[in-house]
Formats: sequence, structure tokens, C-alpha cells
Amino acid sequence: MDSKSLIDIAHLPRHVAIIMDGNGRWAKEKGEDRIHGHQQGVISVREVVEGCGEIGVEYLTLYAFSTENWNRPKYEVDALMELLVSTIRREVDDLKKNNVRLHVIGDFASLPEICQKELKEGMEMTASGTGLNLVLALSYSARWEILDAVKKIAAEAAAGKLDVAGMDAKQFEQFLCTAPYPDPELMIRTGGEHRISNFLLYQMAYTELYFTDIHWPDFRKNHLFDAILNYQQRERRFGQTSEQVKPQ
Repeated sequence: MDSKSLIDIAHLPRHVAIIMDGNGRWAKEKGEDRIHGHQQGVISVREVVEGCGEIGVEYLTLYAFSTENWNRPKYEVDALMELLVSTIRREVDDLKKNNVRLHVIGDFASLPEICQKELKEGMEMTASGTGLNLVLALSYSARWEILDAVKKIAAEAAAGKLDVAGMDAKQFEQFLCTAPYPDPELMIRTGGEHRISNFLLYQMAYTELYFTDIHWPDFRKNHLFDAILNYQQRERRFGQTSEQVKPQ
């Protein structure tokens, strides 16, 4: 019996976040350039988008490019930006056809103009989608996001528009770039590393973490379904006891 058939559709995670790791190591193991690994990783993106759509996951956030990734060799950064543009152009019609809505979080202004243009067009073309919300984290890091939120709060307070003393968590969260989305219930990291790597640090306070040794270019729908099955076998207590969260 395949993993998909075992999933309890009534208890899906609304939001799955993925750190797509292992592209470079996958390519190196095959004697290829790192860029080849990134190119093959696009197939995995297509697989998980389709998989989430098939079972009814509402939000999928992919950590596509971190603020730290700007420090990689220029040829690799340039190739990644070119790959982003070509992928959006190639995939946007299928996203629209499959009712997927595209979103972007991160320091959008730091991306090359051609990337900004393609992403804006992709978001506009898919804006009517009512199925899966696909969120790309680009030029994103959690520390950048939190610092950016603090700067916005400070500016509003200085202008007399905000009472900082009375501010609660819900108000603070409105200044994060993830404000429109629910916190992820499940975070998957491929590639064998066991780190969060500056990804959604505020939002993942109670997220279930799932790590796999599979490199991202080899990750397929069945691996996604395995991760969701693993999530469904866990007890989520949010600081309470087992007795408190179990149905009476």
C-alpha cells in the first residue's frame, strides 16, 4: 500500500515548509557541476507542488534562496537567478491551470530586476487561484525578517501611530512578511542536515520537524507523503500534557 492511501485527509498539516537541501552534493556525487543539481531540483519542486495539490495541503513554502546564499560564488548566484526566471516562465501556465497561487516572501527589492518582473507577472497571473498557495522564500532569512519588522514598528511608534507598550504577539506578527499565512505545522529538510538554517524561526515555534537523508533532486511525492504520515503519527501538545490534548 502506498503512503498516499494511508494519509488521513481530515488531519493534514495546513502549511508545509521545506528546506530544499542537497542539490550541490547530489551533483558532486554524480561528477556534475553544482548547477546541474539545482536544475534537477526543479523536478522535485514540481513533484511536491503536485503532491500537495493532490491531497489538499493549503500552503507550501519553499526555501529557495536565503540572504546568506548571496555569499556563494558569483557564477552560482547568477545561474540560480537565471534558473529562477526560466522556471517561472516555464511553470506559470501549469500553476494557473492547476489553481495554484504564487506568493513570494523575503527581501524582494534585492533580487535582480528581471527576477522581480517575472515573479510579479507570475503572481498576477495566478492571483485568482483558490487551491494550493505556493510561497517562495527568496532572499529570505528569519533574522532579516524579524529585524525588518522591528524597523517598521519603530517607524510607526516614532510617528505616533503605534502604542508599543500595549503591543501583543498578534500585532507583532502583522509586521512579518508571513502575516497573510498560517504558521507551518510541518517542516521538511532534505539532504541529511539537521538544522533550521535561519528559516521561519518565529513561525516554527511549534512546528514538527522532519529530516531526511534524501538529497533534494531525488525527493518525490512518495517522500512528501511519508513525511506527512510521520507528522500524523505525532502528538502535538503545544506545552500541554498528553491528557489535556487527547479527546475526552
